[in-house]
Amino acid sequence: MTIEPVHPVRPAAAPPRDRTFEMCFTSTPRGARLARRLAAVRLEAWGIPYGTEAHDAIALIVAEFTANAVRHGHVPGRDFHLRLHAPPLDRVVRVEVTDTRAERLPRRPTALEGAAESEEEAGRGLILVSHLATRWDWHPRPEGPGKTVWAEYVLPARSRA
Repeated sequence: MTIEPVHPVRPAAAPPRDRTFEMCFTSTPRGARLARRLAAVRLEAWGIPYGTEAHDAIALIVAEFTANAVRHGHVPGRDFHLRLHAPPLDRVVRVEVTDTRAERLPRRPTALEGAAESEEEAGRGLILVSHLATRWDWHPRPEGPGKTVWAEYVLPARSRA
């Protein structure tokens, strides 16, 4: 009688989790601060630790977009929406901030190229975003008035969570 060796049964690998955080915030400075803090906590939970270049850059992008939503996209009685998405098998983190003000639109990234040398303070934050993000832009809000400003940040290979 031959006895076959028994191989331990390995549990099936857990399917990758969808890493999406989204929430509406009041269109106030307090709402923008809360959005930035919750995004920072979520990045840490996703394995993008505090104090790393990736964490700091993404948190800064969130801070700039949410501050702009409050300053330039505020409509009384309307909130802004933050969506942070990091596909589990990808190295891209996408930040989206949607407000409901349609007539105040940011300049396109290509229009900001020569603005870095100007003395004009308006638009400096988006110049910073253009240096931190791999790419960014905006599009009209599909379900009503307003716009969504988005940016993508590519994580370094070693920061992959």
